[in-house]
Amino acid sequence: MNNDHWQVEVSDKCLGSGLCTGLAPEHFRLTAGRSRPVSDMIDPTATVAEAAEICPAEAILVRDAATRSVVAPVD
Repeated sequence: MNNDHWQVEVSDKCLGSGLCTGLAPEHFRLTAGRSRPVSDMIDPTATVAEAAEICPAEAILVRDAATRSVVAPVD
């Protein structure tokens, strides 16, 4: 059984560009001009990692829920 989960955070640095909602609408929504995760805890998915990578404000942080290590964005 796979118990891997990611924790998704969007900081106040969000500019509301909508790139993440366009790429992963099932995981992000725009509220009051800023992106917010639909759920703080998700199953690992490449689209969420990619959203963190392409965020122009670098406002999305994805961590492994068990280890707290950063999954995305990567340097």
